[in-house]
Amino acid sequence: MNENLRRDEAAHRSSLLSVDSYEVHLDLSAAADPEAAGFLSQSTVRFTCTEPGSDTFMDFISGEVHSVTLNGSELDPAVVVDGARINLPELAAENTVTVTGSALYSRSGEGMHRFTDPADGETYLYTQYEPADARRVFANFEQPDLKASFTFSVTAPSGWIVASNGAEVSRTGETTPAAGESTAVWRFAPTERISTYITTVLAGPYFSATDHWSGTLSDGSTLEIPLGLYCRASLASAFDTDTIFDVTKRGLGYFHERFEYPYPFGKYEQAFVPEYNLGAMENPGLVTFTESYIFRSKATHDEYEARANTILHEMAHMWFGDLVTMFWWDDLWLKESFADYMGALAVAEATGSATSWVSFANRRKAWAYLQDQLPSTHPITADIVDLEAAKQNFDGITYAKGASVLKQLVAYAGSDAFFEAARAYFRTHAFGNTRLADLLSALADATGQDMTGWARQWLQTSGVPSLGAAVTVDDDGAYHSVVIHQDAIDPVTGESALRPHQIRLGLYSRVAGSLIRTGAVDVRIEGALTEVPELSGTLQPDLLLINDDDLTYAKIRFDDRSLATLLTSVGQLEEPLARAVCQAALWSNTRDAALSAADYVGAVQLAAPGETGIGALQVMLRNAHYAVEHYASVDVRDQLRERLFGFVVEGLRAAKPASDLQLVWARAAAALGRHSDTQSGLFRALLDGQDSVPGLAVDAELRWLLWQALAAQAHASAEDLEAELERDRTAAGKAGFTRASTSIPDPAIKEKAWQEAVFGTRLSNELLSATIAGFAEGPDELRAPYLEQYFAEIGRVWDTRGIEMASRIVRGLFPGSQDLAAGVPAEEHRVLQAADGWLAEHHGAPAALRRIVLEERDHLLRSLRAQELQAR
Repeated sequence: MNENLRRDEAAHRSSLLSVDSYEVHLDLSAAADPEAAGFLSQSTVRFTCTEPGSDTFMDFISGEVHSVTLNGSELDPAVVVDGARINLPELAAENTVTVTGSALYSRSGEGMHRFTDPADGETYLYTQYEPADARRVFANFEQPDLKASFTFSVTAPSGWIVASNGAEVSRTGETTPAAGESTAVWRFAPTERISTYITTVLAGPYFSATDHWSGTLSDGSTLEIPLGLYCRASLASAFDTDTIFDVTKRGLGYFHERFEYPYPFGKYEQAFVPEYNLGAMENPGLVTFTESYIFRSKATHDEYEARANTILHEMAHMWFGDLVTMFWWDDLWLKESFADYMGALAVAEATGSATSWVSFANRRKAWAYLQDQLPSTHPITADIVDLEAAKQNFDGITYAKGASVLKQLVAYAGSDAFFEAARAYFRTHAFGNTRLADLLSALADATGQDMTGWARQWLQTSGVPSLGAAVTVDDDGAYHSVVIHQDAIDPVTGESALRPHQIRLGLYSRVAGSLIRTGAVDVRIEGALTEVPELSGTLQPDLLLINDDDLTYAKIRFDDRSLATLLTSVGQLEEPLARAVCQAALWSNTRDAALSAADYVGAVQLAAPGETGIGALQVMLRNAHYAVEHYASVDVRDQLRERLFGFVVEGLRAAKPASDLQLVWARAAAALGRHSDTQSGLFRALLDGQDSVPGLAVDAELRWLLWQALAAQAHASAEDLEAELERDRTAAGKAGFTRASTSIPDPAIKEKAWQEAVFGTRLSNELLSATIAGFAEGPDELRAPYLEQYFAEIGRVWDTRGIEMASRIVRGLFPGSQDLAAGVPAEEHRVLQAADGWLAEHHGAPAALRRIVLEERDHLLRSLRAQELQAR
């Protein structure tokens, strides 16, 4: 089926067409009937053509096309429908086309997703389109540069809530005779000119809450924005609407002050929906979020901060992405990098969070460093030839590396210039589309500098630069010289890729048992070697921290004295962001096998007990666990695992009762329990309600984590898990039960999970992921029989499943958790050889599929090489 639109096809179509408007009607009145596979969809599109007499096509992935009318003439669907395309011949200068067909409900989170709530049996619908799934709901021209105004109307059960991008303008009742049930038709106001992928419809018996924001704009006028929130009715009691409204209002005030361009889309509603594939999606007027952000169990400060970040990230998109949109997915970074940066900045400045940039360093930037060292790395401005490539490019480079580089840009050019450029960019390109050159022009005007060289070095090259310090010290202990070395090779081209960096060197010394910053020097790095004469004659500190305050994007190499200090005293750093930078550097060294898993665990054992940052502690413990399971050699792994497990349980018992830190320790213990049964007695006691850890809230989420650990160690039966599911008949409970059930180390259970994931079609996106996660638990020998099957089936899976579900299967089932046998070189491991054989044999496989296999192969090779080096 011709679903994979190419960039050249999109460019040709946009050279011909200018789209004025869409009128879309959807009949969702039978959605609650599980036998109803689809719904009636009708779209009327008005557009002009620069070359009358030429042909083009519309996009529609449907169950059936019933009729196509072009400029008053009926076209035969049997003739003009070609798979996912509807051919439109002999266009006039001005055209009107109406397409009526049956669109299909989805369980993959793509298009119109339908969910039945196990708590009450109610049906909920929402749409998710990025990058190109609006065509699963209505016929359209599916590319970001063909913007138009959209007017939606929806028929649905009269007792439902229905919402869309525009405000509701009318609701009229009617009866559907076949069903005998009362229905209504909702009509919504036309939108501003926006792209197809950010249109949206929400329908179902959702709980709703309302509020409003008002503010004074830069020109002295007042703007009023109605606010709304939605979630499933069964989650309403856990929906902390006041907190979410507060973050929303702070964000609207902040972005209006920063951008000086009024929010242009009328209302601002936010819906939290089930089985969502993303964190959120920036549909103007109706932003959608994963309902995981509704905390039905105890949540930590870090989780609330992460939710606030996502709320503000999506709000930034109202300007970066919705108001001004990239022409094609090559410049996806023009929205995602900016929203990622602005989300972290707004959490820091609008909500007053002291840990926003610490969380950014611990999570987002760590994601970027990982992605940028894979064989699939690419420049921030990527070469996106088709939609499959676009789907795969929503990655750590486009989001987090881009945001990290923007943080460096602000340090390099100045905050005032950055926001002056943003304001000019919005004014110039409002409701239009842009490319890199348009942003560079705004930056050049604001900074007075030609930014093309900076952009070429940072945005159009790949790989992680490395910064290290070569120091010489006089006899009196003072620096004689400090030289910053930059190494940077673009892994794609193999050429030197030195970047300019504006960095801060922090000098930290031990004072009364703490590492305190005693000095700092700002340095601009321009090439391979940069001398720092300002430090000559300065007493050598215990730690010279390159990239203090985390201003740039680079791996950090420490001089010998600084590394020795970190390995024994990283937890003594009082500054949270400095700790985050150092912990990230230690983790990077561990991933590169320059630091052993045992040394990393040792550093964590010294630092973790005193760590007060919730997110920092969580990342530290998670990394230590990963290091044990993936980077430790087989001969030391069991011992190292038990050492870490015992340490984590000690941390749990020592943590302040009922604190966020206690919950982090508990979750880390449960994760370790999936690989060891030495604490199974403690887990059983916690599940049985014994107060063995005073103050610990063993609520639904933690209970499932504990059951998953017990199941993976064969200490939970099917009856145990069924009984727990009876306690928690919710969507989250069903997912927790599915993962726990498939974690049991029984060959028959693994076989059933394999069959359901690879060959079945009944699992929704969330339950598919839970099944795969459970299948991955247990000894390697349980999954050994599936190695050949995996490589035999992934091509079929890719061809027969949508890209979202296929990606989950191919990535999740890759046999990447493997041990290196004694005396076997890493490159000769049987999984690597099988992957290499498949890659060699399938040169013509879709690029997105090959990319997943290449990435997973690289993760495994990194693990095996670390095991190999540490076994010597």
